[in-house]
Amino acid sequence: MAKEDLIEVKFRLFDGTDIGPNKYNPSTTIGSLKEFIVNQWPQDRENAPKTIHDMKLINAGKILENNQTLVESRVLVAELPGGIITMHVVVQPPLSDRNNDKLADNLPKKSRCACSIM
Repeated sequence: MAKEDLIEVKFRLFDGTDIGPNKYNPSTTIGSLKEFIVNQWPQDRENAPKTIHDMKLINAGKILENNQTLVESRVLVAELPGGIITMHVVVQPPLSDRNNDKLADNLPKKSRCACSIM
């Protein structure tokens, strides 16, 4: 594969810092990119994803699916000859944590007054 065929991508984290840029084969899957991000995540940052399922990659307003390749995801390459594509990384808590938060919201508040005004 020629060097010109590679796609240069950087990943923008929630705090504005970047991972990359690095060059990838157009047949690279989004899941592989997420694995790279998990391994390269800065150690001093909070909210680090533990698995590829704890994050979403967004490019041009579209959430990218793990099983798709860069080409299948229609990453806009032609519009940026020699340019770097920025994908935004959104970290989401695991589903089990979200369920615990909902349960906590449904519990009665202990600070409520139990008085009746007549």
